[in-house]
Amino acid sequence: MQKIIKEMNDGIIQITVADERWYVKNVIDKKDKKVSTLFVPSVTWITSYYPKGIAYFKWLANHGWDESESIKNEAGDKGSKVHYAIEDLLKGQTVKMTDKYINGTSGEPEELTLDEWNCIVSFSSWYKEVKPEVVSTEITVFNDDIGYAGTVDLVCKIDGKPFIVDFKTSQYIWPSHELQISAYKHGDVNLKDCKLAILQVGYQRNKKNFKFTEIEDKFDLFLSAKKIWQNECENVEPKKRDYPMELKLVDTKEEKTIIK
Repeated sequence: MQKIIKEMNDGIIQITVADERWYVKNVIDKKDKKVSTLFVPSVTWITSYYPKGIAYFKWLANHGWDESESIKNEAGDKGSKVHYAIEDLLKGQTVKMTDKYINGTSGEPEELTLDEWNCIVSFSSWYKEVKPEVVSTEITVFNDDIGYAGTVDLVCKIDGKPFIVDFKTSQYIWPSHELQISAYKHGDVNLKDCKLAILQVGYQRNKKNFKFTEIEDKFDLFLSAKKIWQNECENVEPKKRDYPMELKLVDTKEEKTIIK
């Protein structure tokens, strides 16, 4: 995977390289008012260190390492393109099957596959049936105290109740999925009263082609995964270089930020 740098909301930057994903933002010291740059790991990176369970290892044994890695990469690319398309739909845009979205591995725009289009159609079916009241989409939560960040797919109200909804194109809900969405709830004080749910789109085990599952808050287990991540990645740091925010040939302003 190539390096991907993406600007999120509130001046936060998301940096993805290989198996690492960092979130970056500038913070101001309350005492001396100096600006520094804070790097924290992503929720998905942290939860990848949570034990996968016997079902995952059976799946891995059935496919072998190389094939399973290929399947996971392909599934990740599929999920990214579907997420982008759903985000466009939620913004009120028209999405066509021939539209192109960025492939996360190659970094190149690609037309949607039939499987990806099926996922998007199933999301539309869920939306029309449930009629959620959209509050926000693709918002970044950043927990400075614990040290993690992540991106929430959808915050909405369903029958008047606030929900954080995470979109998945997988046929299974793995434990790491439950930890991810639990971390989102505790990453922003504005989300503390939200219920949690995972929406599987392109779901093949019922006629609706989607499945909406409410999830129990498992933040305590996420914190355990964070401890494992810290133990395994103690010396992992993003490569840093200083760059001026602005350039001028005379009276150069050198207010600096750090990017990878």
